[in-house]
Amino acid sequence: MTGATTQGPLVGRAALVTGGARGLGRAIAQALTSAGADVLIADTGVAIDGSTPDPAFVHAAAAEMGVRALTTSIATPEGAAAAVAAVGERFDILVHAAAILRDGLLFKSDAFDVEAVLRTSLSGGIHLSRAAAERFRTQAKAADGRWPSARIVHLISTAGLYGNYGQAAYAAAKAGLVGLTRVAALDLHRLGATANAIAPFGATRVTESIRPQSPQQEAYKASALSVPAGDVGTLVEWLCRDEAAGITGQIFGVRGREVMLFSQSRPIARAVVRRGTPLGPQLSGLTEHLVPLETDLDAFSGDPLV
Repeated sequence: MTGATTQGPLVGRAALVTGGARGLGRAIAQALTSAGADVLIADTGVAIDGSTPDPAFVHAAAAEMGVRALTTSIATPEGAAAAVAAVGERFDILVHAAAILRDGLLFKSDAFDVEAVLRTSLSGGIHLSRAAAERFRTQAKAADGRWPSARIVHLISTAGLYGNYGQAAYAAAKAGLVGLTRVAALDLHRLGATANAIAPFGATRVTESIRPQSPQQEAYKASALSVPAGDVGTLVEWLCRDEAAGITGQIFGVRGREVMLFSQSRPIARAVVRRGTPLGPQLSGLTEHLVPLETDLDAFSGDPLV
């Protein structure tokens, strides 16, 4: 059994990792624990589509890592608040990695499936961030008005930045977490807290479930299954260190040994038009900069650095 060390950059800090029993969440929980943090994983042990909860699996995984476990859902305000409260008297780090997949082409998607995906990833992220922000603020008031060890990290997806076939709900949820991350970074900045998002690459149940639609996507899946999840945990752990205190509101990607910083949506071209005249010719300067219609699987089909 492993567990938090008595030495390390995160000794004395308490963390909540959702989806921490498997895949990327587990890699993150292990990295934080190795750095000295007291970690609670919140996971219901469900299948990739959110079905068949398995609390026994979660408790077994927690025992292997030497961390604590909570097996109630974080997809409601009450569940999220209970998870944050369960961490203990001190709370420093929230990592939201929990997500489910129920893919389907837009014209075939089921409304119930869409709502389920949004509840776990996006609504859960909002409820958790609200509860975490309240705790950070309360702890800061009891200190000197700041809680500089406070960290929020949301795991997003390049599907939310590029889009992908049949993933309307998943992509919308992950894109929503980008906006949530920016707001959290702004709202909590005066406390000394940070909020960042990470688009992770790693061999997990998500990559195994990919259904390629092109040769490029076939290549993506083959390469993705070779990318270790541990590198994501390493980046999350670093963002929780004191040395990363000035980094907030950012979108990172990590793919094996490659760490990326993503641009964020800002105007890249402008046109001042004359009303009452044909619009098309006046927008020619904008249309030169149109973003190509490609999926995230197409964009990252090259060999990873592992």
